Amino acid sequence: MPPNPKPLLLVDDDTGLLRQLRWAFSDHKSFLAGTRQQAIDFVKREPIPVAIVDLGLPPDPDGASEGLATLTEILAIAPATKVVIATGNETREHALRAIALGAYDFYQKPIDIDVLQLIVGRAERMFELEDENRRLAEVAQTSPVDGIIASSPEMLRVLRNLEKIAPTNVTVLLLGESGTGKELLAQAVHKMSRRSGGPFIPINCAAIPETLLESELFGHEKGAFTGALRQNIGRIESADRGTLFLDEIGDVPLPMQVKLLRFLQDQIVERVGGRKPVQVDVRIVCATNQDLDRMMAEGRFREDLYYRLNEVTVRVPPLRERLGDTVVLASFFLRRFASEYGRPVRGFTSAALAAIKDYPWPGNVRELENRVKRAVVMADTALLSPSDLGLSAQEEEPQSLGIRAAEPAPRREVLQLALARAGSNLSKAAKLLGISRPTLYDLMQQHRIGLEA
Repeated sequence: MPPNPKPLLLVDDDTGLLRQLRWAFSDHKSFLAGTRQQAIDFVKREPIPVAIVDLGLPPDPDGASEGLATLTEILAIAPATKVVIATGNETREHALRAIALGAYDFYQKPIDIDVLQLIVGRAERMFELEDENRRLAEVAQTSPVDGIIASSPEMLRVLRNLEKIAPTNVTVLLLGESGTGKELLAQAVHKMSRRSGGPFIPINCAAIPETLLESELFGHEKGAFTGALRQNIGRIESADRGTLFLDEIGDVPLPMQVKLLRFLQDQIVERVGGRKPVQVDVRIVCATNQDLDRMMAEGRFREDLYYRLNEVTVRVPPLRERLGDTVVLASFFLRRFASEYGRPVRGFTSAALAAIKDYPWPGNVRELENRVKRAVVMADTALLSPSDLGLSAQEEEPQSLGIRAAEPAPRREVLQLALARAGSNLSKAAKLLGISRPTLYDLMQQHRIGLEA
């Protein structure tokens, strides 16, 4: 038995069969139960990933009522447990009833140990995946800053720095690639500051034409220019006693940089077409994905403005450098969108988790969010795969079953096992057996095996 054997609950009133099952799963820590009460006692005391439950339990050994009741009680106590139902050929309709009640799978007696081990192994992998997804969901809830999902040392360092900066009144410059969540961080600074009761006013400097940017920032008086039919309060004035977030500050044209510098020096606003200065009290947080040092060297960004904005600089790492955050964020987005759109998606397959970790995410958090949203909306299964996310996965090389080395007598069993493992997918079964698909067809015909095997 391995050092940390996996628990396995075996429920059957046939003691001889229980001994056979315990031998077949000798690498597990088996709990043997002959009645519903014994099974429930084990479930209450032990974490049980998988349970094999016979439908014909006393006092109804010839029916299914006691077995179905056992299934229902196990899932009520431990909803994550995967229950595999054992049934005879004559009670297939009861097995289907068990599936409807929440059983993971069923198998028909007499026992085929290879097939049963395959079912249990698949159930254990599903339990582990769902457990990993639950763990990720719990991690996603823990963060030193409300509204920010992070678990990596790189991002936690950023959040701790923002906690120190927020209560002060210093100007903050957030540097990072597009999609890293700079606006969310700016909002977090505002919420943790003494200005949290005031407004948070964001403006994307790259999204507003140069001819309109001054009016948008500083406001204008009625009649200041053609189309100015009424007085307009600018974004800076609107942020009085709050925080102004200047996103894409690197895109502000040079003439506007001069006016912005003047405001930063004395916190006075003059509306376009106006003569009366307006005193304001505004904290500035700005962000850019551009290289401001290079822009200054090229004369495209004023050094004096840079030093005004650069009282404290926080570099936001790209997602590819935030080790562990990709999976945590993906899990958070999955739960959010599954709830928002009413989709029955519960988590990710192991291949999807590996693909999420390996992908470089050039679009950072924004790209991850969009891919998960699309996958949740479009997926047909409870667990998202790499293809659902539009990512490629490196498939593990399946262990060959060695059909060519098998003696003629057991070849039929080897073929049946390969088909069972492959879910009757002939391409996968052929790969498992180390043969071509046409050869698999020939062997199936020789041994009179159909896809129902």
